[in-house]
Amino acid sequence: MSTLTINIPDTEPYFRTEHDSMGAVQVPAEKYWGAQTERSRNNFKIGPKASMPAEIIEAFAYLKKAAAYANTELDVLPADKRDLIAMVCDEILAGKLPDEFPLVIWQTGSGTQSNMNVNEVIANRAHVLHGGVLGDSKTVIHPNDDVNKSQSSNDTFPTAMHVAAYKMLIYVTIPGIEALRDTLKAKSEAFKNVVKIGRTHLMDATPLTLGQEISGYVSQLDHGLRALTNTLDHLSELALGGSAVGTGMNTPEGYDVKVAEYIARFTNLPFRTADNKFEALSAHDAMVESHGALKQIAVSLMMIANNIRMLASGPRCSIGELHLPENEPGSSIMPGKINPTQNEAVTMVAAQVMGNDVSISIAGSNGQFQLNVFKPVMAASFLQSARLIGEACTSFNEHCAMGIEPNYDGIKKHLEASLMLVTALNPHIGYENSARIAQKAMKENLSLRESAIGLKLMTSKQFDEWVKPANMVGTL
Repeated sequence: MSTLTINIPDTEPYFRTEHDSMGAVQVPAEKYWGAQTERSRNNFKIGPKASMPAEIIEAFAYLKKAAAYANTELDVLPADKRDLIAMVCDEILAGKLPDEFPLVIWQTGSGTQSNMNVNEVIANRAHVLHGGVLGDSKTVIHPNDDVNKSQSSNDTFPTAMHVAAYKMLIYVTIPGIEALRDTLKAKSEAFKNVVKIGRTHLMDATPLTLGQEISGYVSQLDHGLRALTNTLDHLSELALGGSAVGTGMNTPEGYDVKVAEYIARFTNLPFRTADNKFEALSAHDAMVESHGALKQIAVSLMMIANNIRMLASGPRCSIGELHLPENEPGSSIMPGKINPTQNEAVTMVAAQVMGNDVSISIAGSNGQFQLNVFKPVMAASFLQSARLIGEACTSFNEHCAMGIEPNYDGIKKHLEASLMLVTALNPHIGYENSARIAQKAMKENLSLRESAIGLKLMTSKQFDEWVKPANMVGTL
C-alpha cells in the first residue's frame, strides 16, 4: 500500500529584532522597515492594507533627498551619508521598493508613522547598499539622526501632501480636463448652426443652437481650470523647515529656503518655502482651497454629463437629440440596449469628489493649536479626487465626447413641435394673444400655425415671416 505524503509549507515568517525608543520589536526579516513601522502596522489594522497613497511615498522620497542635500550644503550631514540617502530615494522614485510601505491612511493624524516608515526603509536599505547586513545592531545611517535630520513629521507630511497634490494636478488632473474642454470646444464650433429647442425648468423654451448649448459646458470647464490653476501658488508653499511647531527648532539657518530649492530642482516644479510655517503646519487651507476648485469642476462635470446623456436619451422614446458612441452592450436581458456608461462613470466620480470635499473641509477646519492632525485623510481624499477627475475626463473625452454627433431628425422634430416658438410673436401681437395661440395649440393638438390662423390673429405669410427659429438664437 502506497503512502500519501502531504507537504505542508512552512508559513511561519522569519523575524529579526529591531529597536526603537520603546524597546525591541520583531520585524519580518526580509523587510527594510523598522520598529516604528511594525508597531503602526499592528496597531492600526483599519481598512485596506498599505493604503497610504503611493504619491505620498514618492513625495517623501523627493523631500528626504532634498533634505539630505540641504543638510550637507549647510555642513550638518556628511556627503557620504547624503549620497547613500539619495541613492535609496532614487530607488524609491524608480519604483524599486514598492512593498516596503505597508501603512494605512487611518493612523496618527500627523502622519508620523509614515514619515518614520520612510526613514527606516532609507536607513536600512542604505546600510545594505553600504555593504552591511540587514538587522545589524548599528547601521551606517540612522533613521532619526540622519534621514530625519532637520525635520519633524509635522513639517514633512504637509510637505509631502503639497508635493503629491501639485504633481497630480499638473500631470493628471489639468491635462484631462483640458483635453475634454478642447474636444467640447471643437464640437461647439462644429455644431454652431444646428438650431434646436431650448429647455428651462425641464420644459420647452426658445431655440438656441447645439453649438451654443455646448459652449456653456466649455465655459464651465474654462472657469474650473482657472479656479484650479489659481490655487497652485498656495499649494507650492512647503512647510519643510518649520520643524515641530513652526519655529524651525533644530534646523540650520537658511535650511527652509535651501531644502525647498532642492525639492523644486528634483521635481522640476516651482516649489518654495512657506512664508509662514505656523500656518503651514496648523492649517491646510491650501489643500482646502485647491480641493474646492476640484469640487467646482466635479459640479460642472455632473451637470455636463447628465445633460449630454439626457439629450441622448431614447433612442426612440425620449429626447434623442444626440448620438453617443456605442461602447458596450448595456443589458444582460435586453438585446441591443446601449447605455451612456461614460456619463454614468463621470457622475459617480463627481459624487465621490463632492463627498471628499466634505471630508477635507471637516479635516481642514480641525487644525488645533500648532498642528492639524487630519493630514493622512486629507492627502488621500485629495489625491483620489484629483486622479479621478483627470482620468474620468480623459475617459469621457476619448470614449464619449469625441464621438458626439447631432441626431438631426430628432432635433428637427422637437424644434417644429415646440409651442415656445410662439415667443417670436410677442413683438407683433403681444404676450396675451401669443399665449392664446399656444394654449389653443396645446389643448386642441394643433400646430402653432394652425392655431394662429384659426384665431385669425395673422396670415400664413405673416406667421412664416415672424416665426423663424434660426432668427431666434442670437449671435453668440
